[in-house]
Amino acid sequence: MFKRIYQLFKISRKLGTSGAIDTINEIYKIPIIIKLFFDLISIGSNKNFINNTKSPGEKLCNALQEMGTTFIKLGQFLATRPDIIGEKLANDLVKLQDKLPPFDISEAKKIIKEELGEKIFLNIENLSEPIAAASIAQVHIANINIKNEKKEVAIKILRPQIERFFNEELDALMLLAYIIEGSVVKSKRLKLVEVVHLLKEITNIEMDLRFEASAANELYENTKNDIGFNVPKIYWNYTSKRILTLDKVDGISIREQKNLEEKGVNLKELAENVIQSFLKQAIRDGFFHGDMHQGNLFVDKKGNIIPVDFGIMGRLSKSNKKYLAEILYGFIKRDYTKVAEVHFQAGLVPQNASKEEFAQALRSVGEPIFGQSIKDISGGNLLAQLFEITEKFNMATQTPLLLLQKTMVVVEGVARKLYPETNIWEVSRPILENWIKEQKGPQAKIEEAINTSAEVLKRIPDFPKFMDKANYALQLIAEGKLNLGLSDNKSLEIEQMKLKSLRNNIVISFLGIVIFILLVF
Repeated sequence: MFKRIYQLFKISRKLGTSGAIDTINEIYKIPIIIKLFFDLISIGSNKNFINNTKSPGEKLCNALQEMGTTFIKLGQFLATRPDIIGEKLANDLVKLQDKLPPFDISEAKKIIKEELGEKIFLNIENLSEPIAAASIAQVHIANINIKNEKKEVAIKILRPQIERFFNEELDALMLLAYIIEGSVVKSKRLKLVEVVHLLKEITNIEMDLRFEASAANELYENTKNDIGFNVPKIYWNYTSKRILTLDKVDGISIREQKNLEEKGVNLKELAENVIQSFLKQAIRDGFFHGDMHQGNLFVDKKGNIIPVDFGIMGRLSKSNKKYLAEILYGFIKRDYTKVAEVHFQAGLVPQNASKEEFAQALRSVGEPIFGQSIKDISGGNLLAQLFEITEKFNMATQTPLLLLQKTMVVVEGVARKLYPETNIWEVSRPILENWIKEQKGPQAKIEEAINTSAEVLKRIPDFPKFMDKANYALQLIAEGKLNLGLSDNKSLEIEQMKLKSLRNNIVISFLGIVIFILLVF
């Protein structure tokens, strides 16, 4: 318990001295008792100076960077959740970088040997010094022998003890969030516990590089026949929980436009390829690279796009793919009634809402756009406006679509940086039309009928049991013995129970430490 108290104290002091709390107060107006607590905890330290010429988002960015790896990761996570922190702040946090000093190559060799074994380790030659180092891992270049053929590969290695480091800090941060939420009612709107819990779940997945390898492999299989888009191959025998090995990228960063032009790459075609590759992933496959910024995209000698870093991936259900394709195409055709119908069919709009009023709201988004030159129409901004409408009509937040929106904005920005005259809608139209055509074609209808029939036939033997269970459930409801309001988020509930059991003792001990600090300083 004392270890956790110490971690809690360190984190609170970091927050108080970095200027982060003052910046958050500018945005959210933190309850005065919380503000006083952090002012108290920072007594005796040199509080960081905040540049008042910068926006609150930029200042928060700087504060999080100064606070270290856990908070950089927190900021990067929040950048993908405009539903929690707002669109403007999310856009500012996108700029967060996590370039950190690398760990020694001798430590890297030790980890490789422990993870992959002596035999595999001896098959790795010319391991380079780290070429990139981030908060969770760093990357080396090396040669491996595959069937008597040398392959140049990139080896991603987790930082030593990073799992323990992150989990300790996040546990303390979650406890702090829980104490604040339990003590100050107004703070609940900030969803502090939920935010930290989600970050912990995501980070723990990221720290198992087998998951990233699996994501890269799935994207490779989905796109291997696509012209102009090549995903690096994964070497599974050289991959483990803490090691990821894949083909070394032999190409030029997509941000180096002059270099690309000198190599004879057609920037117009490249810009179109970026957009169409993303749409194919999202609409055709329902599985897309969720972090397609310039730093993660390279171009080879043939002009093919090569993506890297598969830690953030998005997945769309069949209904969400339909939602995306038909909404975008509906806006292109200016068919607002159809767009509204798609929302209602997917169950995204409360059934008591007016379809006509919703279509009118959609028209208010679409018509101003069509007064502009088509090349100036932003698909990303259109989606952003659309999500504002969803709030007004009390529509449920669709987390996969939020990541999609953010990625679409980034992809659009990359394309227009390459070729400012890129017509987003003309480039998107064939992908959208082909998908919709395929879904409404005779083959798609036959497949749907077969799948539906098979599902029905499979469930027929269980029908009597199902009816018995349904009758029993109805009986319990009638007797008031069945509570329908239970949360499905069991992991969060368990976490909150643990935190509750610790809170009282922690608060008392923590106050004692604060008093001690005050007396000392």
